[in-house]
Amino acid sequence: MLRNQEKNSVVRGIFLIGGWGLGLDRFYEGDKKGGFLSIIGWSITFFSFIILKCSGYEYVEGVKNYSDYSPNPLIVLPLLAGAYGGFLIIKKAFRLAKQFENAE
Repeated sequence: MLRNQEKNSVVRGIFLIGGWGLGLDRFYEGDKKGGFLSIIGWSITFFSFIILKCSGYEYVEGVKNYSDYSPNPLIVLPLLAGAYGGFLIIKKAFRLAKQFENAE
């Protein structure tokens, strides 16, 4: 069966996969500040992406009018924040995989 370190890295990986947006992996590790910052950061990223993405549309009789579409240039900010967050998630996943591999 699995050793203690291996079990720990598997559980942390499951929390990372299933609850990265809620910071479950950070709460499991005992990092409350990081967990709350994760929740706040991903919430800001998702909601600002939704708000900024929809702000350039004009509706004509219930249908979106794409001829006068003017995209909001600030949409780049949540995209960059989301890309950086995704990079950190992948980095942490590789670190957990390495920890699982090196467990003795």
